[in-house]
Amino acid sequence: MSLTELQSPTAGGTRTFVVGPYLTRRPDRSTAALPGAENAVISRDITARIDEAVGLARAIDLAVVRPIVINLDAVRPSTFIGKGRLEEITQAVQDEDIGLVVMDCALSPVQQRNLERAWKAKVIDRTGLILEIFGNRAHTREGTMQVELAHLAYQKSRLVRSWTHLERQRGGFGFLGGPGETQIEADRRVIQERMTRLERDLEGVKRTRSLHRESRKRVPYPVVALVGYTNAGKSTLFNRLSAAEVMAQDMLFATLDPTARAVKLPHGGKAILSDTVGFISDLPTTLVAAFRATLEDVIEADVLLHVRDVSHIDTQAQAADVNEILRELGINPDSPHIIEVWNKADLLEGEAHDRLLTIAASRPGGTRPVLISAVTGEGIDGLLAAIEARIAEGRRIYLVNLEPSDGALLSWLHAETEVLERRSDTDGRLAVVVRVAPEKEPRLINRCPGARVIR
Repeated sequence: MSLTELQSPTAGGTRTFVVGPYLTRRPDRSTAALPGAENAVISRDITARIDEAVGLARAIDLAVVRPIVINLDAVRPSTFIGKGRLEEITQAVQDEDIGLVVMDCALSPVQQRNLERAWKAKVIDRTGLILEIFGNRAHTREGTMQVELAHLAYQKSRLVRSWTHLERQRGGFGFLGGPGETQIEADRRVIQERMTRLERDLEGVKRTRSLHRESRKRVPYPVVALVGYTNAGKSTLFNRLSAAEVMAQDMLFATLDPTARAVKLPHGGKAILSDTVGFISDLPTTLVAAFRATLEDVIEADVLLHVRDVSHIDTQAQAADVNEILRELGINPDSPHIIEVWNKADLLEGEAHDRLLTIAASRPGGTRPVLISAVTGEGIDGLLAAIEARIAEGRRIYLVNLEPSDGALLSWLHAETEVLERRSDTDGRLAVVVRVAPEKEPRLINRCPGARVIR
């Protein structure tokens, strides 16, 4: 297999087997289908795991002939799966003219090579599949560069000396006294040179995004970032909150490139809402590293909305995966600036729906999740109020008195502060209660010398 072959994409429409080789020697532990059992030991439902793997394969238009679940007692170093199942799949690959086998696990380069030899078909593991999806989904220059960097790092790890073509040598000049550069060294050098160029270009992107963040701080609007497991409904929620038209489909990794829009809060304040790529279990570390520049918006956000699909059987395990990636980014999942958003309430039966409402209401205010449906709009007002309350923590509230004829000042208050209350006093003057960001307090006091703090 040459470097050119390594870089060739997986063709859509390829007849594909999706194989889930899952270890069964772990304790059999059940996962609650709904939130509220956080103290329970979390494991994944095997049916949900293979369904997710099939969904990943279909996300790049592979023709999945059928999924195959293999219960493993132990991983075989040479082929990952046992000899009996290997031969069984070999026959099935031949009988059904399979061109690609997706292994829902992490394969070593040797395991991948041995499976390809046995099945005479292309084999990719979970990491390779996710990289293929990201390669198809990236559209911006930044996203494309980040995916390519992650893909090259993965390709570099696939260059092993046991591959036959790597025994070839490119002829050196006799007077240099060496046999020449081996194919693996040449391939590795080409990959490393390209990675170095991409890393340099991405540093420039990182500086540009930093300048954009600085300019937003000068506006300034707080940043609210959406995070969550892939297909949890982040983009649908983004569209609901911002009236944007971001791609929102029932598809894994429908959104890859970051998108930001302004959103209006209940009392007139504004925030920048940022949609991000969905997280997933066993997300390749190369991708976490490559997308760090994009995810810096998440790292520096004033409020994080952790969107969860509470209708999914593995919602607890998915939340644990998201929290683990947040930790990798240096974010404490228990931070007070994170709001859990329990999405897809419209898919819950009445009893399950009511149970979640009760669980949410029983939580302390600072950790209380919000049950919503991004599709129907249920709970959206409560979510906006929760976002506003979280942003408002630490902001002071002023009482401002002004003449009814002073329309310019009233307009300024509506534009630059959150107007919480407005009433007419007995003497005909307007009393306006406003909440103001710390950086705008000097301007408020300058324009309204008589303003006084009431909270």
